[in-house]
Amino acid sequence: MTTPYERLDDWIDRHFDEEVHFLQELVRVPTDTPPGNNAPHAERTAELLTAMGLAPERHAVPDAEVKAAGLESITNLIVRRRFGEGGPTIALNAHGDVVPPGEGWTHDPYGGEIVDGRIYGRATAVSKSDIASFTYALRALEALGAPLKGAVELHVTYDEEYGGEVGPGWLLDKGLTRPDLMIAAGFSYQVVVAHNGCLQMEVTVHGDMAHAAIPDSGTDALQAATHILNALYALNADYLKVRSDVDGISHPYLNVGLIQGGTNTNVIPGKVVLKLDRRMIPDEDPYDVEAAIRKTIEDAAASYRPPRGGSDIRVEIRRLLLARAMKPLAGNAPLVQAIQKHGQELFGEPIPALGTPLYTDVRLYVERGIPGVIYGAGPRTVRESNAKRADEHLELTDLRRATKVIARTLLDLLSV
Repeated sequence: MTTPYERLDDWIDRHFDEEVHFLQELVRVPTDTPPGNNAPHAERTAELLTAMGLAPERHAVPDAEVKAAGLESITNLIVRRRFGEGGPTIALNAHGDVVPPGEGWTHDPYGGEIVDGRIYGRATAVSKSDIASFTYALRALEALGAPLKGAVELHVTYDEEYGGEVGPGWLLDKGLTRPDLMIAAGFSYQVVVAHNGCLQMEVTVHGDMAHAAIPDSGTDALQAATHILNALYALNADYLKVRSDVDGISHPYLNVGLIQGGTNTNVIPGKVVLKLDRRMIPDEDPYDVEAAIRKTIEDAAASYRPPRGGSDIRVEIRRLLLARAMKPLAGNAPLVQAIQKHGQELFGEPIPALGTPLYTDVRLYVERGIPGVIYGAGPRTVRESNAKRADEHLELTDLRRATKVIARTLLDLLSV
């Protein structure tokens, strides 16, 4: 006689080709963020879910809120499946937005091509794969027909790359969902219980534009910005000495990811804009971090002296994002234990509970007192999957096994 776990596994095996096709369809609708025109993908996803007999709710975020977040269109989806009365409500959250594909691909980033047991395309690993794994885990649980208590919600949201405030944050603030536990998209070989925070800031350096033939008639904003950049990057040496107590997370660090400025090669630039990213370990206070960054920038600007004279520079500092770190809540223990148990059985190795240096929108659930973990289809590291790089891919065996782990975990948590 087969066990309920074996029956779940068997259902997933028999429907795995459908799951892969579903993932291919998700990959083939672009969701580059920026620009963030993601409502069309939500509509296509809703059509596919409806065809499976699920009933997705479409929650369109008002245009003004979407534009304020720097995006173009967002419709978030919720699928609700209630079983018996009582028991917890468990949310499964995966995001459909992605960073643009960039250069260097040898496979179509929107093709969903399958080669040698791998599926290639943007978001095959992060995180359209888990829209698929969570959907098919829920379907397998439904097909089992076991007596259960509680509910499962599938949350498909569309602004994780911009912080999640008009994705899960918006759903939670509007009172559209309030789960008891949640699992968010991640990788299969560990269950993540904590992650870094992220501070993003925009620094605008104002000089005085001038003709390149008469450089002393102006103040070069780029030279001034370089002075500020050197002060910012010097902080990384100090950050190496700040260690986290969370296993899997090492130290803070700072990166400047975007520099814009100037009008032409024969013009001294009068304005340069820097955008920086400061990763914060869970042990840090985000407001202290921001204050320290601002002081570093202001001190560097005050100490800058134009080499050929000229006027003083002026600096504007604007916060773009403050994403707090995710810290483990005590109530996540049932999630961790179930995932570790089934992960070890299906993957054949222990599944550690760790922190990650990434930041995600899971924090928005945890900040509201909802215990959550990160677990899903993928390899051991972001680097292995080429996530956010050319030729992002996923091993189909990892997709199959992760789907089974999620289905079994739901069964454990909802069983009468």
